[in-house]
Amino acid sequence: IPGIHIVFPSNAADAKGLLKTACREENPVLFCEHKGLYRQGFASSPEPDENYLIPFGLANVKKSGDDVTVITWGMLVQRSLDAARRVEEKYGAGIEVIDLRTLIPLDKETILTSVKKTGKVLIAHEDTLTGGFGAEIAAIIATEAFERLDAPILRVAAKDTPVPYGPELENAMLPQEADIVAALEKLVSY
Repeated sequence: IPGIHIVFPSNAADAKGLLKTACREENPVLFCEHKGLYRQGFASSPEPDENYLIPFGLANVKKSGDDVTVITWGMLVQRSLDAARRVEEKYGAGIEVIDLRTLIPLDKETILTSVKKTGKVLIAHEDTLTGGFGAEIAAIIATEAFERLDAPILRVAAKDTPVPYGPELENAMLPQEADIVAALEKLVSY
């Protein structure tokens, strides 16, 4: 919906900085927090100072690399970092991981700069594959950086099903680290 900012932090420090920015924003903000991050050690950090703010539309390059770009947000940031390390150890490839932090506004500059550097892209998110926001990112890349791509844009996303109630079925429906590893291995082999 035009005019609504969408924020999706992947860790406690970013949540604080983005929430403080959201409270100062005159436009409406949809602030999404993944409940699975609440008790995860990787999401915790020392509390930033009281004036800590993160501007909307500013992605964070969590890990630099020259061979593949992973674009992600929320819970899949850590899974993408873990998958990138596994693939790097096995293949020696340099994988860049970008945490978008906000979907609207979107940091197109950081995305396109990375894509032009690596030429290979994986978009990882927990929304469904069909109609998910990853498709919008893929469309932007295909429109603005197509000639720089060395491989098809890949997406790892939730299966196109309703979210099940049981934890085992939910894990089967949502993307896991192994799914990201498989997609990265495919991209590295191009």
